[in-house]
Amino acid sequence: FSVGAVIKADGKYLLIDRTVEPLGFAGLAGHINEGETPEETLFRKIKEESSLAIKEHRLLFEEEVGWNLCRAGIQSHYWYLYECGVDGKLRNNAEASKSIGLYTPDEIKKLKLEPVWKYWFEKLGVLTK
Repeated sequence: FSVGAVIKADGKYLLIDRTVEPLGFAGLAGHINEGETPEETLFRKIKEESSLAIKEHRLLFEEEVGWNLCRAGIQSHYWYLYECGVDGKLRNNAEASKSIGLYTPDEIKKLKLEPVWKYWFEKLGVLTK
């Protein structure tokens, strides 16, 4: 089980350039720990990966992505994808990513996205196939 956050500000999307597999640019995301709810994981991952705090959140999609391989060897993930409003000072967590920043849809088209995030951005209509 995984959560992901779509964070948008001024027409740009918050992405990290991941340091661990699967490599590529991605939204803030992570596995749900045993005993955690998806919302608890969402709040934890946003804070860990960006130092931001969630002001509001809304579930966009809840679905199994059967081809979503990760470094733990898991080949399928059940995702909870949220749209989030955030507050605070953005900081990169060097353990999670090489960089963190806001990107326009045109800039995102030129990035090497982590495959599941390419899928989410296509599903959201940010990218066209």
